[in-house]
Amino acid sequence: MCLFYMMEQRGRDARRWVSCVLAGLLWSLTSAQLRYSISEEVKEGTVVGNIAKDLGLDKSTLKERKYRIVSSVAQPLFHLGETDGILYVSRNIDREEVCERSSACLIHLKTVLENPLEVHYVAVEVLDINDHSPSFPEETKTLEMPESVLPGMRIPLKAARDPDSGLFSVQQYKLSSNDHFRLEMKDKGDDEKMPILIVQKSLDREAAGSHSLVLTAVDGGTPPKTGELNILIHVLDVNDNAPVFSKDVYSVTLDENAPVGTTVVKVNATDLDEGPNGDVIYSFGNGVSHRLLKLFDVNHSSGAITVKGIIDYEEKAQYEIEILASDKASLPLSTEKSVIIKIVDINDNAPEIEVTSFSSSIPEDSRPGTTVALISVNDLDSGLNGKVICSIGEDVPFVLSPSLQDKMYSLVTKSHLDREKMSKYDILVVARDTGQPALSSEKTISVFISDVNDNSPEFSSSPYTFYVTEGNHAGASVFSVRASDRDENENGAISYHIVRDGREGSKLSSFLSINTENGQISALKSFDFETLKSFQFQVVATDGGSPPLSSNVTVKVFILDQNDNAPVILYPVSSNGSAEGVEEIPRNMKAGDLVTKVRAYDADIGYNGWLLFSLQQVTAHSLFTLDRYTGQIRTLRSFTETDEAEHGLLILVKDNGNVSLSATATVTVKLVEPKEAFAASDVKRAAAKVEEEDHNVTFYLIITLGSVSLLFVISIIVLIAMQCSKSTEYTSKYLQDANYDGTLCHSIQYRSGDKRYMLVGPRMSIGSTIVPGSHANTLVLPDRRHTSSGEVRQLYFVYFV
Repeated sequence: MCLFYMMEQRGRDARRWVSCVLAGLLWSLTSAQLRYSISEEVKEGTVVGNIAKDLGLDKSTLKERKYRIVSSVAQPLFHLGETDGILYVSRNIDREEVCERSSACLIHLKTVLENPLEVHYVAVEVLDINDHSPSFPEETKTLEMPESVLPGMRIPLKAARDPDSGLFSVQQYKLSSNDHFRLEMKDKGDDEKMPILIVQKSLDREAAGSHSLVLTAVDGGTPPKTGELNILIHVLDVNDNAPVFSKDVYSVTLDENAPVGTTVVKVNATDLDEGPNGDVIYSFGNGVSHRLLKLFDVNHSSGAITVKGIIDYEEKAQYEIEILASDKASLPLSTEKSVIIKIVDINDNAPEIEVTSFSSSIPEDSRPGTTVALISVNDLDSGLNGKVICSIGEDVPFVLSPSLQDKMYSLVTKSHLDREKMSKYDILVVARDTGQPALSSEKTISVFISDVNDNSPEFSSSPYTFYVTEGNHAGASVFSVRASDRDENENGAISYHIVRDGREGSKLSSFLSINTENGQISALKSFDFETLKSFQFQVVATDGGSPPLSSNVTVKVFILDQNDNAPVILYPVSSNGSAEGVEEIPRNMKAGDLVTKVRAYDADIGYNGWLLFSLQQVTAHSLFTLDRYTGQIRTLRSFTETDEAEHGLLILVKDNGNVSLSATATVTVKLVEPKEAFAASDVKRAAAKVEEEDHNVTFYLIITLGSVSLLFVISIIVLIAMQCSKSTEYTSKYLQDANYDGTLCHSIQYRSGDKRYMLVGPRMSIGSTIVPGSHANTLVLPDRRHTSSGEVRQLYFVYFV
């Protein structure tokens, strides 16, 4: 701009030049605007200026940053080179079409760079060329003048029109040489000059009945162009008084958009003559343009000026109309008066909103203050009616930041974004002017929030608890874990793996395999409850983000018992390992005396380890009885002399599994005389001593078993409370079984998935003892149904080690 200014002011002193440089630098810092000039009618593709060079932009980044002109015109006059940043002419520019009769034709362009946002304003001045000649509305003008006209009478003529502006418009008029008339020019502003014909010397009709003149309009081109009007003046004899207006100046105001027919002002003129020579009629003067004739009308009789068309303040704020008052004489005299009409602006234009968006979406981790879009508002009204206030809703994490450029705003983030809470914002921009009443307009900006990896996978449960029945098939899926990630696409894609860190607690994880995609866990071996009761390991879920995020969960696995162990006979056992034994008893034993006891255990638990004894074969059914719960063999009656001396008993021991497993023991009972029985009493006392020692050990085992059982019950209660608070899909539910026969045991039922399981345990009481060799899972309880203190019954209790 400074260079342009210097070109027009060439030749001035150095002080003015320095002032120009300083002013230019200050202007460039504040407005960042370039100014170029170009002549009209140049060829398409003509270079206007190198914007990138003048702004110091890096040409290699112009295409990447989408350097462009922001324009709503379908066929713009200019375009920018994508790679070189040069401004070119897009089509033929006719200054008279673009700027009509404006003295200065400036075209303002708004150029935008993205990432980061830069806005530069460019003004292109279209210079006029002398491509039009002046022309008059008509080729010949005929005037009639009475011979009594006095020297100095002024006769306005219609001005010549030249579409060019400035120096190339009409600059002067020339009148052909004559003795009676001379020419003056009236400057009406807007480069418009109106010729006025002035009577210089009195007319004499007898000397000359008519005068022929040539009026020439000359523009300021080099060489100048001209237009001619032929004026024919007829000299008449009569009327010697012209109408006189009542006011020297007519100046009124008119609201824009005034209804058609509204009276603007009423002019009044009088004529001193009498009759037709004194009757006044009104009309528009010769200098009134066709545009004014479409907007206003004048009553020929009353002189009232009324509205004929749409009055728009934004088109023109003031009109000057020449009203001609003429009498009705055969040779009428007329007087012209200017009426100035000032248009009052009303708020009839709503603000206009223009949005330039720089990205289809912004990442959710964008910092506060990130620019999303550029918003410009405009109102064609003036004053308070044209002052615009722009706003958005307060319930969005965005704010409008005013720009240095008037009526420009930047839409920026005011807080952190979270795509998982809101992935799209429809921001309503409201522009409201300050007129009365206020007008407003709205526009919606859609801002999409793109995902970043800011959420770790979350497991559906923590920890996981699963129950697996022993004897499962190796390689089959046993359970699964599930994690979800609130992120999307790759950031939400989850893969699973089992932690294998070599620690003691995670060694069993080597026998597990997990599907990395769906979390299905398969066991590579079959579990054995008698070897392993429970174990735990950790699963890690990792998303596909960069960098990836992960979380881990502990998986607790409890092995459920199945009836896969047959009862084992502990007594009697012969020297060769078979379940056979010989018992010698005296013949004088009474009914109900204890003969011997068959002892057995089962490695299973619950019903699977609950043993029942039955007598399969006996030589004399009337002599012996077998307690089905304790395995005690007692006499039914006293022996007689006729009873055989030796009896064989075959005892069956079976568990209570769905498919029972069993074992048999053979006991041979020999009846001997009391003396022989006493001889063997020493041996039995020794055995009793050993048995007493065993009872001591049993006592400590009972204490241990009771402690473990108490911990187990507490664990079950806690586990029930935890599982009841979780969803039924992966949580086992425990229910206390109400069915109890009053003698044996109680049961706990639970579910895992679609399967239903039941744990069975005894109702322990004081005096319970552990059968030696039972691996601490078989209890001996006193039988409340018999009075004999030596009779016991065998029950089973489930517990975890």
